[in-house]
Amino acid sequence: MKKNKFLVIGGGIAGVTCAEQLSSLCPTEEVALITASKLIKAVKNYQKVSRTLEQFDVEERPMIAMETDFPNVQVIHNKLTNLDTDKQVAMLADGGEIQYEMVCICTGARPRMIAANNPFVLGIRDTESVQTFQKRLHNARRIVVIGNGGIATELVWEVQGCEVLWAVKDRHISTTFVDPGAAQFFLPHLNKEKPDTSHEPIKRHKYAEQAGEGDPVSADGGAALGPDWTADLQMRGITKTGHAVHVDYEVEVRSVMSPEEFRISGKPTTQPPGFSTEQDVWPVYVELTSGSVYGCDFVVSATGVVPNVQLFLQNNFTMSNEGGIQVNDQMETNVPGVFAAGDVCTASWDWAPHWHQMRLWSQARQMGAYAARCMAARDQGDQVHLDFCFEMFAHVTNFFNYKVILLGKFNGQGLGNDYEILLRVTKGVEYVKVVLHDNRMAGALLVGDTDLEETFENLILNQTDLSPFKDHLLDPDIDIDDFFD
Repeated sequence: MKKNKFLVIGGGIAGVTCAEQLSSLCPTEEVALITASKLIKAVKNYQKVSRTLEQFDVEERPMIAMETDFPNVQVIHNKLTNLDTDKQVAMLADGGEIQYEMVCICTGARPRMIAANNPFVLGIRDTESVQTFQKRLHNARRIVVIGNGGIATELVWEVQGCEVLWAVKDRHISTTFVDPGAAQFFLPHLNKEKPDTSHEPIKRHKYAEQAGEGDPVSADGGAALGPDWTADLQMRGITKTGHAVHVDYEVEVRSVMSPEEFRISGKPTTQPPGFSTEQDVWPVYVELTSGSVYGCDFVVSATGVVPNVQLFLQNNFTMSNEGGIQVNDQMETNVPGVFAAGDVCTASWDWAPHWHQMRLWSQARQMGAYAARCMAARDQGDQVHLDFCFEMFAHVTNFFNYKVILLGKFNGQGLGNDYEILLRVTKGVEYVKVVLHDNRMAGALLVGDTDLEETFENLILNQTDLSPFKDHLLDPDIDIDDFFD
C-alpha cells in the first residue's frame, strides 16, 4: 500500500484550503483529500481588506477540478469509517485504506438540532439542506425559525412571501454577533421589503450533485455553507408579495407537535400580530416555553453547531469542554502527527489578548492554511511561528443588507464589567461601537459603510493610549486618521 505524506479529511473550507496549501508548499509530495461529497468548497475572490480582515466567496466545485489545479492532490470521494493513529491508516466505507505520515482532521461541525427525527424540522448546514429548505419553502405560508446566530439572522431577512415566526432565547436578536443597541438598529428592517438584486451579477458558479444509488453519503451531510450562502438563492414562499416577521424573545422550544398531538393537547394557537394567514390545521405545531403555540408549515432549527468528532472519540484525543479536538499552536493534537483545523478543533494555546475562537468560515480558512504550513514545516523538522491572523479577532459579514465588521473583543468578551463603551449611531445609516479597556481600544463593532475598520484595527493592535482623544474619537466632523498619522 502506497503511503501518502499528507492526508486531509474533509472537503469543506478548512480541509480544501489545507490540501491546496500543502500542494503548493510541498509540490513533490502526494496529498490525499477524503470528502463525502463529489463537490468541494473552494475559496474564491479572496481579498485582504486589512492586516487581519479578509473577505472571500466560496465556490462549490467538482472534485476533479481540484485535481486539475493541484496535480499532486488526489481527491477521494468516500466516507471515513475509522482512523487508526497507531498504524497511521484511514479506513473507508468501501473497505479501502489510506496510509499516511501526517493527517489533518477537518470534518467541521454538525447542527445542534431540536426534534432531530421530525420530518417537519429542518436544519440548515450544507448545500443539500438549503435545497431541501427551498423546495419546502416554495409551498409554505408560515415557518418558525429557532435560533439566534448568523444562519437564523440571514434566513429571516432573506425569506420573502412567507410569514416568519422567529423564536430566540435571548433578550435581543443576533446575540452571537451584536449587542442590544445594534439589534435595535436592525429591528426596523425586519419587515422591510428586500431590495431587488436580480440584476446583479452572479458571484460564483454552482454545480448540482445528483446522488446516485452507490454514492457514499456522510451521516452528517456535506461541508458547511460559505459566507455568501444566500447569494443567488430564491427564498420565496407561496405568497407572491410580503415579508412579515414576528420575534418572540426569551423563549425556547418546549415541544414540537403533530396535528393529532396538538388536537389532543387542547391548547389554543397564538396568532402573531400582523400575521394574516389563518388555517384550520397546520402540518406541525411548536409550543414555546412562554406558553405560545404556533402552527406552521415547517420549522427551521438553527440553534448552532457542535464539532463533528463522533468518528474520533475512540482515538484518545484530548477534547475541550465544548467537544472540539484540542490543538496546540502548531494545530497539532495530543497525538503526534495528527493535526486538526476548522470547526472540529478547539484552539488550546494561550490566546492573544484580542483574539478568540468562533466557529466561522473566516477562521476555518485561516486554520486550514496555517495547519498546512505547520505540517510542511514538521516534514522539514521545523516549526512555524503562530500566524498573525491569530493576533486579533476580525470578521466581516452582512446582516439586513448592512456590512458588519467585528474586531477584537467587540462585545467585551472576557472583560467582565471592566470596560467602557463609546457609541455613534445614525439611524438607518450606521452603528459604531468602541470597547475601551484601560483607555485602550479592546474591540469594535461597525455596522454600515463607516470606513473606520483599518484605523480601529491599528488602534487595537498598537494599544494606543486614547485618554487624550476618546471624547473626539467618534466625532463625525473629525477625521480621526489625522490623530494617528
